[in-house]
Amino acid sequence: MLNAFVIVMREGFEAFLIVAIIISYLIKTGQRSLMLAVYGAIATAIGLSAGLGYWINEATEGVNQALWEGILGLAAVILVASLIVHMRRVAPKLKQKMQDKLDEKTVGKTSLMAFSGVFIFTVLMITREGMETALLLLQIKNQGQLLAGALIGLGAAGMLAIAWARYGHLIDMKRFFQVTSIFLMLFLVQVAIYTFHEFTEAGLLPNSEALHAATEVWSPDGKYGQWFSTSIIAICMGWLGFAWASDRMRKMQGLRLKV
Repeated sequence: MLNAFVIVMREGFEAFLIVAIIISYLIKTGQRSLMLAVYGAIATAIGLSAGLGYWINEATEGVNQALWEGILGLAAVILVASLIVHMRRVAPKLKQKMQDKLDEKTVGKTSLMAFSGVFIFTVLMITREGMETALLLLQIKNQGQLLAGALIGLGAAGMLAIAWARYGHLIDMKRFFQVTSIFLMLFLVQVAIYTFHEFTEAGLLPNSEALHAATEVWSPDGKYGQWFSTSIIAICMGWLGFAWASDRMRKMQGLRLKV
C-alpha cells in the first residue's frame, strides 16, 4: 500500500503540475478557448494509460508469466530511471521549456492547428506520467491494498497541487522531488532484483535454478523482499528529517552571522 501511495502521489503530482503550467500559459496569453483541448487531452491520456496498463496485464497473464513479468520489470527500470535523470536535469527550466513548446504550437497558427497542437502536446506529456505509473504499479500488483494506496496517493497529489497553487512559496518543492526520487530509485533496485528473479524462473540465464533459489528471499513475498519496501520508506523519511534539520541549522547560523 505504501509503495502504491508514494508512486501515485509522485507521478500524479507531476501530472498536475504539467496541467497547471499549460493552463496558466493559456490564461496568461489570452487563449482560454484552447482550454477544452487541455481537458480533452487529460481524459484521453488517462484512458490511454489505464487501457494500455490493463491490456498489458491481461495479455501477459498466464502466458509464460515469469518471462513477461521480467520484461515488464526491465522496461520499468529503464524507462523510470531515464525519466528521473531527465527530470532532474530539466526540472529547473521545465516551465520555460513547456511554454516555449506551447508557443511553437499556438503562435501564428490557425485555430484548428493550435487546438490540435495543444491537445497532442498535453496528451503526450500526461501519458508519459501515466505509463510510468502503470509500469511501476504492475510490479506490485500482487501486494495488498494496492487500489486503496493508489487512490489515497492520487488524492494526496491533488491536495499537493492545490497547496502548490495557493501557497507555493511555503512549499519546498526541491525537497519533495528529491525525496520521492530517492524512493523511486530505491524501489527500482527492488524491481531490478525481482526482474532478475523472474528471468531465472523463466530459465533464460545460465545456472537459472541456483540463481532463482538464491534470489527467492528477495522476491516481493520473500523474507528480505517484504522488509525492503518498509526500509525504503524508513530511509526516505530519515533523509527528509536530516535535510530538514540541516536546513534549520543553516538558517540559524545565517541569523547568528547577521546579529
